[in-house]
Amino acid sequence: MRPQRTLTARGGLMMFFGLVALVCGFAIGQREIVGAGLLLLLVPAIAALTILGAADRVSHSRDLRPQRIPAGTDTQVLIRITNTSPTWPVGWIRLEDTLPVRLGHEPRYTMGYLGPGSAHDIVYLVRPAVRGRYPVGPLRVSVLDSLGCVRVTRTLGTPTPLLVTPRLVPLPELGRADGSQGEDAPRRSVTGTGESDPIPRAYRHGDDLRRVHWRSTAKHGELMVRRDEQYRREYGSLLLDTRVGAHSGEGPHSSLETAVSVAASVALHLLEHGHELRFHTERGRLANDTPSGVLDGLAVMEPSEAPGLMAGINGLEGAHGTSSDLVVAVLGALTPQDAAALARVGGSVPRVAVLCSHAAWPDAQASHRVGDLLSANGWRVLPVTDPTELPALWHRALTPAGDHATSAGIRAPWESPR
Repeated sequence: MRPQRTLTARGGLMMFFGLVALVCGFAIGQREIVGAGLLLLLVPAIAALTILGAADRVSHSRDLRPQRIPAGTDTQVLIRITNTSPTWPVGWIRLEDTLPVRLGHEPRYTMGYLGPGSAHDIVYLVRPAVRGRYPVGPLRVSVLDSLGCVRVTRTLGTPTPLLVTPRLVPLPELGRADGSQGEDAPRRSVTGTGESDPIPRAYRHGDDLRRVHWRSTAKHGELMVRRDEQYRREYGSLLLDTRVGAHSGEGPHSSLETAVSVAASVALHLLEHGHELRFHTERGRLANDTPSGVLDGLAVMEPSEAPGLMAGINGLEGAHGTSSDLVVAVLGALTPQDAAALARVGGSVPRVAVLCSHAAWPDAQASHRVGDLLSANGWRVLPVTDPTELPALWHRALTPAGDHATSAGIRAPWESPR
């Protein structure tokens, strides 16, 4: 961008008083006043000549460390300002970095003198409270003459993207029906599609010679065969309600941000524990091959204008039909029709419904009615206002002890003790 030259307040006052003195001097015939007026008029012009080309000699580089952060954490913005001229200094420099409103106030710095070939580093912190992709920059550089009469402003570079992923909460490890957890849980063999154990074993009488692993045989000096035990994969199905009409509030405490944070925490928990994830919204199935892919997709996900949740519920039903081991629905305000359809997604596997209590429910009892309906159909209902409430509720709902409790797994706050 071409530099823009403007008069400062000081330069403008000099021009004004110079013009006044010049007119008054001619009017009353005083040469001294005319000379003073001419001097005041010439000072800004001479000052502009002293900074001719100064803005073009200023260059910069920018780095974000890191460029991808969870919401509510800090990233460093590092800016290096360099005078590219080996002979000419740059007098007085002011900097202003461009930031979106959600990242806070735009930082401003006054550097002063920058010698020939020298550089100056500036570091400041940014803490985004809401997920998204934010442009950081460009940088606006203003160069002033030594008297502060003329300002030359130039915009440098292009914005650097900052990706802010949803806030995560750690969840306790999933319990199993046999009471085992984690690495102590037995691997369940099944027939059908699976993964071959890559470690060969010694040949046994009756083994098919087509299974001989010749490389291991040469290494060990005896016949070795591949193991073909098949192990069952575990599948998790997740539904996230992102309808704009189902959520309320703005900023980090809105029900949509709560739902996205909860869904991201559940998705990463399942992926990190070896589940194959089927992730659905009312717009269809999402790509979720890796934890980073899930987070990046949720970081830029916008609310939809869909009136109902049936497309996502149909996706859950299809996922359940292919042997899901866990079904989780993270929900905003549901209509009676959507709640009834979700309640019919049945089966013997654990089903968890996370209800955002501060979503756009039509009245105070609407979320209670939906929770009662889902509980009566075997869902474990977790009412959540803030993502930090999820770990304790998740533990109570999915531990083996919860399997022998009520059909809802836990008691919702509106239910009375039995």
